[in-house]
Amino acid sequence: MNSKLPVLVTGGAGYIGSHAVIALQDAGWPAAVIDNLSTGFSFAIPEQVPFYKGDIADADLLKRVFAEQGTRAIMHFAGSIIVPESVENPLSYYHNNTAKSRVLIEAAVEAGVPHFIFSSTAATYGTPAVSPVNEEDPRQPINPYGWSKLMTEQMLADTSAAHDLNYCALRYFNVAGADPQGRTGQSTTGATHLIKVAVEAALGKRESVGVFGTDYDTPDGTGVRDYIHVSDLAAAHLLALEALMQQPERSMTMNCGYGRGLSVLEVLDAVDRLTGRKITRVLGPRRAGDPDSLVAGSSRIMATLPWQPQHADLDAIVAHALAWESRLADIRAGV
Repeated sequence: MNSKLPVLVTGGAGYIGSHAVIALQDAGWPAAVIDNLSTGFSFAIPEQVPFYKGDIADADLLKRVFAEQGTRAIMHFAGSIIVPESVENPLSYYHNNTAKSRVLIEAAVEAGVPHFIFSSTAATYGTPAVSPVNEEDPRQPINPYGWSKLMTEQMLADTSAAHDLNYCALRYFNVAGADPQGRTGQSTTGATHLIKVAVEAALGKRESVGVFGTDYDTPDGTGVRDYIHVSDLAAAHLLALEALMQQPERSMTMNCGYGRGLSVLEVLDAVDRLTGRKITRVLGPRRAGDPDSLVAGSSRIMATLPWQPQHADLDAIVAHALAWESRLADIRAGV
């Protein structure tokens, strides 16, 4: 069996997808990208990686890509990810995240693509009663974003039972940081990720950082989350693909986090420490639906994959995010 199957990365010009492309390239996997560039950036795709500008809802384009690239595995990152936006415009999220994923899954089945890695989310758990939260705990999304991802997980499970397609759904927690070599990072304007917002504030791109809730049942009163370095997350995708190839009859669903939580204030303190500046913090009320703590139960992924995170250190995550943020202005200016 060829140990390096051709992989199609959907959303490969986006934040997490571009890191997966780099990880595949570094490890010698043939990779191609499809992205409509609605939120992605063409500069994030390495020049030598075949790029198709288009939409995963275009079944004819998918058929052509699969044929031209000999695609044998899909890493599916394309989708919308902003929770409040999903509440305001649910049908857009069900269309973009669920209906388009159905087209992609159907095209994969018709083309005989045997392996599928899906970018899922901890939002499938909603507001869990326990932390850390494990894969067997109730999935009770509280917003259309979480439901749109859970529906796609269900489509994959049902499709896998009926066809020769195995899959791995990786439920991400709070993804942060940037490629340690500075090749790609979080480039979205107006991003809502805390570490992205904090480094923008530290570099003068924002006036302040909002802290939503200071009365949570946590050590310092602010929300606790599991922040995972994006390069460690990308590495998990490659290992998951290898596991699917080794056991074609097996599918998997796994949390992707470190199993440890950090508070909002701990994150802001780290940015202050690394920059030698003090971010202005604007304290405000809780946001609806935000749990006190959301931390990954990580025992399954550790037991299933030979995954050994290389960047599980808050200062390293923040340092890489800061370095990318500093470089981003030059990239956009064409320097």
